[in-house]
Amino acid sequence: MVIKNARALHFVFKIGDRTLSAKFYREILGMKTLRHEEFKEGCAAACNGPYDNRWSKTMIGYGPEDSHFVLELTYNYNVNSYILGNDFQGITIKSKEALERAKASNWEIENDNGVNVLKAPGGYKFFVVDESQPSNKDPVEKVTLASSNLSNTIKYWNGILGMKIVSQRDKSVLLSFGENQAQLEFKDIGGPVERETSYGRIAFSVPEEELKAIDEVIKKADQKILTPLITLDTPGKASVTVIILADPDGHEICFVGDEQFRQLSEFDPEGDKLLNRYIEKDEKRKKEA
Repeated sequence: MVIKNARALHFVFKIGDRTLSAKFYREILGMKTLRHEEFKEGCAAACNGPYDNRWSKTMIGYGPEDSHFVLELTYNYNVNSYILGNDFQGITIKSKEALERAKASNWEIENDNGVNVLKAPGGYKFFVVDESQPSNKDPVEKVTLASSNLSNTIKYWNGILGMKIVSQRDKSVLLSFGENQAQLEFKDIGGPVERETSYGRIAFSVPEEELKAIDEVIKKADQKILTPLITLDTPGKASVTVIILADPDGHEICFVGDEQFRQLSEFDPEGDKLLNRYIEKDEKRKKEA
């Protein structure tokens, strides 16, 4: 199968400390709040994990979701921390400015074989290239995930989903659905991929008519579908149709109808204020506890 017109959208993180996380993504990485949404009960497609409780979603990135790969920060009320596995390896961004802000704020910068690493609250790694942040393209370059068997990974992502191989080495492969998009890298870690409670999800959009084709191809290949085609509602905003898959190592993949998602993901100028309002409520609850 060759998925046409697919677009890399975002990666989902679970955050236990909304205050500190907001500080890191906004003040250290320099990302902007694109929209913030509150939900009274769990997501039908487990967007917030296996939790049936009140939660929030904050989309944050370097620019509009139409043209940038962004992050979805999911916050489950009353869940203060998550166990970090080895499934998520890191996100690479180009931004010496982020490194400068980290130094000025005394945020630790680690060194991993010559690569600068900033760790978000929760332990998520960001590999930061020490070059000026580009203004004509997205600073987010790639997402790196773990693979227990690179051959099986390639068969799934390239052979079944049709993601193009950009480059390949003995222990890694770089994939993409198109130019000027964040790429997806897999590294063979030589052992099992452990998806602990912090596990995330990567999302792509496709023309809505392709969702059914993806469903059929995955079923024919006898691969895992976590959530069959379903329509998700966001109060006051557009509804979207999604299908949630899992690759051989259990990495979760969301495919969403592009037309609907572009409506849902419109920039909300009140997003930052909304996030700040709920952070203030978080801090008040902590003081009262």
